[in-house]
Amino acid sequence: MKSKFLGLLAVSFVLATFGFIADGDRLEPSMMMRFTEFFGMTAILFLLTSMVYFPSSYALKYIRKN
Repeated sequence: MKSKFLGLLAVSFVLATFGFIADGDRLEPSMMMRFTEFFGMTAILFLLTSMVYFPSSYALKYIRKN
């Protein structure tokens, strides 16, 4: 279970990094605000991927069992 969480965190970290680099908005003057936006986006992506991955894996396991 721990490796699944770490895997999802790695995926969300990569997606947040890609989104942060690809973003065309002007940069915030404050470094604290940049870090806040980056880690906030990482947390949001982690929650969204977890909300999709865990129910779908449970459903697939349930379907295979029956």
